[in-house]
Amino acid sequence: MGFRVAVVGATGNVGREMLKVLAERDFPADRVVGLASSRSVGKEVSFGDDAVLKIADLDSFDFSETDLALFSPGARVSEKYAPRAADTGCVVIDNTSKFRMEPDVPLVVPEVNDLAIAEYRARNIIANPNCSTIQMVTALKPLHDAATIKRVVVATYQSVSGAGHEAMDELFNQTKGIYLNDTRDSVNFTAQIAFNVIPHIDVFMDDGSTKEEWKMIEETKKILDPAIEVSATCVRVPVFIGHAEAVNVEFESPIDEDQARDILASAPGINVVDRRMDGGYITPYQCVGDDAVFVSRIRSDPTVPYGLNLWVVSDNLRKGAALNAVQIAERLIQDYFRHAA
Repeated sequence: MGFRVAVVGATGNVGREMLKVLAERDFPADRVVGLASSRSVGKEVSFGDDAVLKIADLDSFDFSETDLALFSPGARVSEKYAPRAADTGCVVIDNTSKFRMEPDVPLVVPEVNDLAIAEYRARNIIANPNCSTIQMVTALKPLHDAATIKRVVVATYQSVSGAGHEAMDELFNQTKGIYLNDTRDSVNFTAQIAFNVIPHIDVFMDDGSTKEEWKMIEETKKILDPAIEVSATCVRVPVFIGHAEAVNVEFESPIDEDQARDILASAPGINVVDRRMDGGYITPYQCVGDDAVFVSRIRSDPTVPYGLNLWVVSDNLRKGAALNAVQIAERLIQDYFRHAA
Protein backbone atom coordinates (compact mmCIF):
# COMPACT_ATOMS: atom_id res chain seq x y z
CA MET A 1 0.00 0.00 0.00
CA GLY A 2 1.28 3.44 -0.92
CA PHE A 3 1.05 6.52 1.27
CA ARG A 4 -0.74 9.80 0.78
CA VAL A 5 1.70 12.71 0.95
CA ALA A 6 1.30 16.49 0.96
CA VAL A 7 4.12 19.00 0.42
CA VAL A 8 3.30 22.35 2.00
CA GLY A 9 5.15 25.31 0.52
CA ALA A 10 5.57 23.40 -2.72
CA THR A 11 6.39 26.49 -4.80
CA GLY A 12 9.42 27.50 -2.70
CA ASN A 13 13.06 26.43 -3.02
CA VAL A 14 12.79 23.68 -0.42
CA GLY A 15 9.28 22.58 -1.40
CA ARG A 16 10.34 22.03 -4.99
CA GLU A 17 13.39 20.14 -3.79
CA MET A 18 11.18 17.96 -1.55
CA LEU A 19 9.10 16.97 -4.57
CA LYS A 20 12.26 16.27 -6.54
CA VAL A 21 13.74 14.09 -3.79
CA LEU A 22 10.48 12.17 -3.25
CA ALA A 23 10.45 11.29 -6.95
CA GLU A 24 14.17 10.47 -7.16
CA ARG A 25 14.00 8.12 -4.19
CA ASP A 26 10.81 6.49 -5.46
CA PHE A 27 9.00 7.21 -2.22
CA PRO A 28 6.03 4.79 -1.90
CA ALA A 29 3.27 7.32 -2.42
CA ASP A 30 -0.07 6.65 -4.05
CA ARG A 31 -0.86 10.36 -4.02
CA VAL A 32 1.29 13.48 -3.77
CA VAL A 33 -0.32 16.91 -3.38
CA GLY A 34 1.42 20.26 -3.63
CA LEU A 35 0.02 22.94 -1.32
CA ALA A 36 0.64 26.67 -1.01
CA SER A 37 -1.22 29.90 -0.36
CA SER A 38 -4.19 30.99 -2.43
CA ARG A 39 -1.88 33.21 -4.52
CA SER A 40 -0.23 30.10 -5.96
CA VAL A 41 -3.32 27.95 -6.55
CA GLY A 42 -3.28 26.53 -10.07
CA LYS A 43 0.43 26.99 -10.60
CA GLU A 44 2.32 23.93 -11.80
CA VAL A 45 5.35 22.32 -10.17
CA SER A 46 7.39 19.38 -11.40
CA PHE A 47 7.25 16.00 -9.72
CA GLY A 48 9.87 13.72 -11.18
CA ASP A 49 10.90 13.77 -14.82
CA ASP A 50 7.45 13.78 -16.36
CA ALA A 51 4.71 14.47 -13.81
CA VAL A 52 3.37 17.92 -13.05
CA LEU A 53 1.32 18.85 -9.99
CA LYS A 54 -1.15 21.71 -9.81
CA ILE A 55 -0.91 23.64 -6.57
CA ALA A 56 -3.92 23.36 -4.24
CA ASP A 57 -4.98 25.81 -1.55
CA LEU A 58 -3.45 25.10 1.85
CA ASP A 59 -6.15 26.97 3.72
CA SER A 60 -8.99 24.76 2.48
CA PHE A 61 -7.12 21.45 2.31
CA ASP A 62 -8.43 18.52 4.36
CA PHE A 63 -5.46 16.65 5.87
CA SER A 64 -7.62 13.82 7.25
CA GLU A 65 -6.99 11.79 4.07
CA THR A 66 -3.22 12.38 4.18
CA ASP A 67 -0.65 10.18 5.92
CA LEU A 68 2.38 12.48 5.80
CA ALA A 69 2.87 16.19 5.26
CA LEU A 70 6.26 17.73 4.54
CA PHE A 71 6.11 21.40 5.57
CA SER A 72 8.39 24.22 4.42
CA PRO A 73 6.18 27.32 4.15
CA GLY A 74 7.74 29.58 6.81
CA ALA A 75 7.42 29.44 10.57
CA ARG A 76 4.24 31.50 10.86
CA VAL A 77 2.39 29.33 8.37
CA SER A 78 3.61 26.15 10.05
CA GLU A 79 2.51 27.50 13.41
CA LYS A 80 -1.05 27.73 12.12
CA TYR A 81 -1.36 24.75 9.80
CA ALA A 82 1.00 22.05 11.14
CA PRO A 83 -1.05 21.44 14.33
CA ARG A 84 -4.20 21.51 12.24
CA ALA A 85 -2.81 18.75 10.03
CA ALA A 86 -1.43 16.78 12.99
CA ASP A 87 -4.78 16.85 14.75
CA THR A 88 -6.33 14.91 11.85
CA GLY A 89 -3.84 12.06 12.29
CA CYS A 90 -1.47 13.22 9.56
CA VAL A 91 2.19 13.15 10.64
CA VAL A 92 3.94 16.44 9.95
CA ILE A 93 7.64 16.76 9.19
CA ASP A 94 8.28 20.47 9.53
CA ASN A 95 11.29 22.20 8.03
CA THR A 96 10.72 25.56 9.72
CA SER A 97 12.11 26.78 13.03
CA LYS A 98 8.72 26.83 14.74
CA PHE A 99 8.75 23.50 16.62
CA ARG A 100 12.45 22.62 16.83
CA MET A 101 13.06 23.52 20.44
CA GLU A 102 9.72 22.36 21.84
CA PRO A 103 10.49 19.52 24.28
CA ASP A 104 7.75 17.18 23.04
CA VAL A 105 8.73 17.52 19.36
CA PRO A 106 11.66 15.36 18.17
CA LEU A 107 14.40 17.18 16.25
CA VAL A 108 15.89 14.59 13.92
CA VAL A 109 18.83 13.93 11.63
CA PRO A 110 18.42 10.22 10.74
CA GLU A 111 22.16 9.48 10.65
CA VAL A 112 22.52 11.01 14.11
CA ASN A 113 19.45 10.37 16.29
CA ASP A 114 16.94 8.30 14.32
CA LEU A 115 15.55 6.70 17.50
CA ALA A 116 14.08 10.08 18.42
CA ILE A 117 11.56 9.65 15.59
CA ALA A 118 9.49 7.46 17.93
CA GLU A 119 8.65 10.58 19.94
CA TYR A 120 6.46 11.85 17.08
CA ARG A 121 3.46 10.23 18.78
CA ALA A 122 3.28 13.03 21.36
CA ARG A 123 2.07 15.61 18.82
CA ASN A 124 2.30 13.98 15.37
CA ILE A 125 5.03 16.51 14.52
CA ILE A 126 8.72 15.93 13.78
CA ALA A 127 11.05 18.90 13.31
CA ASN A 128 13.73 19.16 10.65
CA PRO A 129 16.79 21.00 12.02
CA ASN A 130 18.36 24.12 10.60
CA CYS A 131 20.34 23.50 7.41
CA SER A 132 23.69 24.49 8.91
CA THR A 133 23.06 22.35 11.98
CA ILE A 134 22.22 19.26 9.94
CA GLN A 135 25.50 19.08 8.08
CA MET A 136 27.56 19.87 11.17
CA VAL A 137 26.00 17.27 13.48
CA THR A 138 26.17 14.65 10.73
CA ALA A 139 29.94 15.12 10.69
CA LEU A 140 30.27 15.42 14.47
CA LYS A 141 28.21 12.37 15.49
CA PRO A 142 30.72 9.59 14.65
CA LEU A 143 33.56 11.62 16.18
CA HIS A 144 31.55 12.24 19.33
CA ASP A 145 30.88 8.51 19.63
CA ALA A 146 34.62 7.83 19.37
CA ALA A 147 36.15 10.47 21.63
CA THR A 148 33.37 12.62 23.22
CA ILE A 149 33.23 16.20 22.02
CA LYS A 150 33.83 18.87 24.62
CA ARG A 151 33.58 22.08 22.59
CA VAL A 152 32.85 23.19 19.02
CA VAL A 153 33.69 26.53 17.40
CA VAL A 154 32.16 26.96 13.95
CA ALA A 155 32.14 29.67 11.31
CA THR A 156 29.62 29.15 8.52
CA TYR A 157 29.66 30.30 4.91
CA GLN A 158 25.99 30.08 3.96
CA SER A 159 24.56 30.41 0.46
CA VAL A 160 21.75 32.79 -0.42
CA SER A 161 19.33 29.99 -1.32
CA GLY A 162 18.80 29.54 2.40
CA ALA A 163 16.96 32.87 2.30
CA GLY A 164 14.64 31.92 -0.58
CA HIS A 165 13.96 32.65 -4.24
CA GLU A 166 14.06 36.42 -3.84
CA ALA A 167 17.47 36.28 -2.18
CA MET A 168 18.87 34.26 -5.08
CA ASP A 169 17.42 36.78 -7.52
CA GLU A 170 18.99 39.61 -5.53
CA LEU A 171 22.45 38.07 -5.77
CA PHE A 172 22.02 37.54 -9.52
CA ASN A 173 20.68 41.02 -10.20
CA GLN A 174 23.24 42.81 -8.03
CA THR A 175 26.08 40.90 -9.66
CA LYS A 176 24.80 41.65 -13.15
CA GLY A 177 24.15 45.28 -12.17
CA ILE A 178 27.73 45.83 -11.08
CA TYR A 179 29.01 44.85 -14.52
CA LEU A 180 26.36 46.99 -16.25
CA ASN A 181 26.81 49.98 -13.91
CA ASP A 182 23.20 49.48 -12.79
CA THR A 183 23.17 49.67 -8.99
CA ARG A 184 20.59 47.47 -7.26
CA ASP A 185 19.41 48.13 -3.71
CA SER A 186 19.65 45.46 -1.01
CA VAL A 187 16.19 44.20 -0.09
CA ASN A 188 16.67 40.70 1.29
CA PHE A 189 19.99 41.40 3.01
CA THR A 190 21.31 44.13 5.29
CA ALA A 191 24.15 44.94 2.88
CA GLN A 192 25.10 44.29 -0.72
CA ILE A 193 25.52 40.54 -1.12
CA ALA A 194 27.27 40.56 -4.51
CA PHE A 195 31.06 40.41 -4.07
CA ASN A 196 30.59 40.66 -0.31
CA VAL A 197 30.06 38.60 2.86
CA ILE A 198 27.57 39.52 5.58
CA PRO A 199 28.06 38.34 9.20
CA HIS A 200 24.35 38.51 9.91
CA ILE A 201 21.72 35.80 9.36
CA ASP A 202 18.30 36.17 11.02
CA VAL A 203 17.69 38.72 13.79
CA PHE A 204 20.05 39.89 16.51
CA MET A 205 19.53 38.67 20.06
CA ASP A 206 20.25 40.43 23.36
CA ASP A 207 23.67 38.81 23.81
CA GLY A 208 24.89 40.00 20.39
CA SER A 209 24.51 36.68 18.63
CA THR A 210 22.07 36.19 15.78
CA LYS A 211 19.12 33.82 15.81
CA GLU A 212 20.90 31.61 13.26
CA GLU A 213 23.86 31.24 15.61
CA TRP A 214 21.53 30.48 18.51
CA LYS A 215 19.83 27.80 16.42
CA MET A 216 23.13 26.06 15.72
CA ILE A 217 24.05 26.09 19.40
CA GLU A 218 20.75 24.91 20.85
CA GLU A 219 19.88 22.43 18.10
CA THR A 220 23.29 20.76 18.35
CA LYS A 221 22.76 20.30 22.07
CA LYS A 222 19.25 18.88 21.59
CA ILE A 223 20.25 16.50 18.79
CA LEU A 224 23.72 15.41 19.83
CA ASP A 225 24.50 16.10 23.49
CA PRO A 226 23.47 18.92 25.86
CA ALA A 227 26.95 18.85 27.43
CA ILE A 228 28.69 20.06 24.25
CA GLU A 229 29.67 23.73 24.28
CA VAL A 230 29.13 25.45 20.92
CA SER A 231 30.23 28.85 19.64
CA ALA A 232 28.98 29.88 16.19
CA THR A 233 29.45 32.75 13.77
CA CYS A 234 27.09 32.55 10.79
CA VAL A 235 27.93 34.41 7.59
CA ARG A 236 26.03 34.84 4.33
CA VAL A 237 28.23 34.57 1.23
CA PRO A 238 27.60 35.26 -2.49
CA VAL A 239 27.03 31.61 -3.42
CA PHE A 240 23.71 30.41 -4.84
CA ILE A 241 23.54 26.89 -3.33
CA GLY A 242 25.70 25.02 -0.83
CA HIS A 243 26.75 25.80 2.73
CA ALA A 244 30.31 25.45 4.02
CA GLU A 245 31.55 25.38 7.60
CA ALA A 246 34.97 25.69 9.21
CA VAL A 247 34.60 23.56 12.34
CA ASN A 248 37.05 23.41 15.23
CA VAL A 249 36.42 20.53 17.63
CA GLU A 250 37.90 19.91 21.06
CA PHE A 251 37.59 16.38 22.48
CA GLU A 252 37.75 14.92 25.97
CA SER A 253 39.95 12.01 24.93
CA PRO A 254 42.67 11.42 22.31
CA ILE A 255 41.80 11.25 18.63
CA ASP A 256 44.19 12.00 15.80
CA GLU A 257 43.51 13.08 12.25
CA ASP A 258 44.08 9.62 10.77
CA GLN A 259 41.61 8.06 13.18
CA ALA A 260 39.11 10.81 12.45
CA ARG A 261 39.51 10.34 8.71
CA ASP A 262 38.84 6.60 8.98
CA ILE A 263 35.86 7.09 11.32
CA LEU A 264 34.27 9.69 9.06
CA ALA A 265 34.89 7.67 5.90
CA SER A 266 32.86 4.76 7.29
CA ALA A 267 30.02 6.88 8.71
CA PRO A 268 26.60 7.04 7.01
CA GLY A 269 25.83 10.10 4.92
CA ILE A 270 29.43 11.34 4.85
CA ASN A 271 31.88 11.51 1.96
CA VAL A 272 35.48 12.26 2.92
CA VAL A 273 37.49 14.10 0.27
CA ASP A 274 40.73 15.05 1.97
CA ARG A 275 43.84 15.16 -0.18
CA ARG A 276 46.57 17.62 0.70
CA MET A 277 46.95 19.04 -2.77
CA ASP A 278 45.36 21.64 -5.01
CA GLY A 279 41.67 20.80 -5.31
CA GLY A 280 41.87 18.00 -2.77
CA TYR A 281 38.76 19.23 -0.98
CA ILE A 282 35.11 19.92 -1.77
CA THR A 283 33.64 23.39 -2.32
CA PRO A 284 29.97 24.43 -2.23
CA TYR A 285 29.85 24.59 -6.03
CA GLN A 286 30.88 20.95 -6.25
CA CYS A 287 28.33 19.65 -3.75
CA VAL A 288 25.19 20.96 -5.49
CA GLY A 289 22.74 18.14 -6.21
CA ASP A 290 24.61 15.63 -4.06
CA ASP A 291 23.09 13.93 -1.01
CA ALA A 292 26.28 13.67 1.04
CA VAL A 293 27.83 15.78 3.74
CA PHE A 294 31.40 16.27 2.53
CA VAL A 295 34.31 16.53 4.98
CA SER A 296 37.69 17.87 3.91
CA ARG A 297 40.77 19.56 5.43
CA ILE A 298 40.90 17.16 8.39
CA ARG A 299 43.86 18.18 10.53
CA SER A 300 45.00 18.39 14.12
CA ASP A 301 44.64 21.53 16.21
CA PRO A 302 47.83 21.76 18.29
CA THR A 303 46.49 24.55 20.51
CA VAL A 304 44.43 22.16 22.66
CA PRO A 305 45.26 18.66 24.01
CA TYR A 306 42.78 16.86 21.73
CA GLY A 307 41.62 19.01 18.84
CA LEU A 308 40.72 18.75 15.17
CA ASN A 309 39.79 21.14 12.37
CA LEU A 310 37.28 20.16 9.68
CA TRP A 311 35.87 21.70 6.51
CA VAL A 312 32.24 20.57 6.11
CA VAL A 313 30.20 21.22 2.95
CA SER A 314 26.70 20.20 1.86
CA ASP A 315 23.86 21.17 -0.47
CA ASN A 316 21.64 23.13 1.91
CA LEU A 317 18.49 22.53 -0.13
CA ARG A 318 19.02 18.76 -0.14
CA LYS A 319 20.64 17.31 2.98
CA GLY A 320 20.15 20.64 4.70
CA ALA A 321 16.39 20.52 4.17
CA ALA A 322 14.49 18.39 1.64
CA LEU A 323 16.51 15.18 1.73
CA ASN A 324 16.65 15.12 5.52
CA ALA A 325 12.85 15.49 5.69
CA VAL A 326 12.32 12.67 3.19
CA GLN A 327 14.80 10.45 5.06
CA ILE A 328 12.77 11.02 8.23
CA ALA A 329 9.62 10.06 6.32
CA GLU A 330 11.29 6.89 5.04
CA ARG A 331 12.33 5.84 8.54
CA LEU A 332 8.87 6.68 9.83
CA ILE A 333 7.02 4.44 7.40
CA GLN A 334 9.62 1.67 7.69
CA ASP A 335 9.88 1.49 11.47
CA TYR A 336 6.61 2.88 12.80
CA PHE A 337 3.80 3.03 10.25
CA ARG A 338 4.31 -0.57 9.22
CA HIS A 339 4.04 -1.84 12.78
CA ALA A 340 1.02 0.32 13.46
CA ALA A 341 -0.88 -0.98 10.44
